[in-house]
Amino acid sequence: MGKRSVKRRLKAGEFNSGHYKSEEDKVQALFPGTHWSPDDKEPMRDQRFIKKVKPRSPGQEKLMKAIDLQNLILALGPAGTGKTYLAVAKGVEALEKGEVSRIVLSRPAVEAGESIGFLPGAMEEKLAPYLRPLYDALADRLSPKKLKAMMAEGVIEIAPIGYMRGRTLNNAFVVVDEAQNCTYVQLKMLLTRLGWNSTMVITGDPAQSDLLPEMSGLAEIANKMEDLENISVCRLEAKDIVRHPLVATMLTVL
Repeated sequence: MGKRSVKRRLKAGEFNSGHYKSEEDKVQALFPGTHWSPDDKEPMRDQRFIKKVKPRSPGQEKLMKAIDLQNLILALGPAGTGKTYLAVAKGVEALEKGEVSRIVLSRPAVEAGESIGFLPGAMEEKLAPYLRPLYDALADRLSPKKLKAMMAEGVIEIAPIGYMRGRTLNNAFVVVDEAQNCTYVQLKMLLTRLGWNSTMVITGDPAQSDLLPEMSGLAEIANKMEDLENISVCRLEAKDIVRHPLVATMLTVL
């Protein structure tokens, strides 16, 4: 406010100078309860995630150990057993330790029983609704700022299943989610993309396929892989469900 404007308002009796005498009493904390200030060495602008993921069931413990020891893991189980979350969490952990140079996420673009038509935008924008569960798991392990930067740099890559043929994924942590919606041929193609110094985790629930029963290839692939050495097939059960308790109850009758 300029000096002339203040003088004019004072003469007119519109300016209440007493209103500005107790400004300190009106100051409120920007982030209540955090004791944050701009002078802190580590400001609260980019949240740091230091919590470690721990298994909450024997099945989850087996899956986490398998990811640490094997390069190819198939995680099969009902909804809510933490298959996707644990796979993504392990991928972020491997990336931060320098064990891999990138994370590759892939998921079939199959609607759950209804078609929503064509989606506008580039490839990443078209796939965003299908990859939302993977984004949620990543956002829980990385801050939004860091996640956005890694995706922009290609450290975290979105790889549509339709464009995976011919690729060799070296030094990467690959997560293929909702694999029950992949055909046998698609899964065969995905499994053979595994390159040197890479880990691939295939997750899915054969009982919740959005394809025709005879088209899904996950159960058949898992049965054949179970007898091979250096490949781990983890079958999670209802007792491994860590979602709402009603989920486990419902799955006993559904």
